[in-house]
Amino acid sequence: MTLAASAQAGTDANTAVAARIFNDIYNRHDFAAATEIYAPGFVNHGESGDIDLAVDQAATREWIAAFPDLHVTIERTIAEGNLVSILWTGEGTNTGSGNGFNATGAHLKMRGISIWRVVNGKLTEEWSEFNERAALERAMKTIKPK
Repeated sequence: MTLAASAQAGTDANTAVAARIFNDIYNRHDFAAATEIYAPGFVNHGESGDIDLAVDQAATREWIAAFPDLHVTIERTIAEGNLVSILWTGEGTNTGSGNGFNATGAHLKMRGISIWRVVNGKLTEEWSEFNERAALERAMKTIKPK
């Protein structure tokens, strides 16, 4: 295998592991897959501070509890070296409770971008950006008063 082919194979493998977050965890609700996807010591570098895997996955479970039909679509993927970026769209209906939401029936659609560092086939770091507040404001406008 040439050096270029080897590098491409590594990039493809990194992209596949990052995509599993959306395909396996969010869309299939396979939370056990996290042990295969994330490295020990994983850190999500959030806007308000760093969180570990336990907190990250607890937030994911809460999103799915609040939006049980949540489906995340991968729109674009860019990978270079050990970094993978995915532009994604999440869409679902708030029929459950979680993350401070009580069931409203509001339909949520939100777009974001996530970047991961992959080391030895597992995710070690994440940086994600999405405008949760704007998406929630749009969703709340769809609710019709009784």
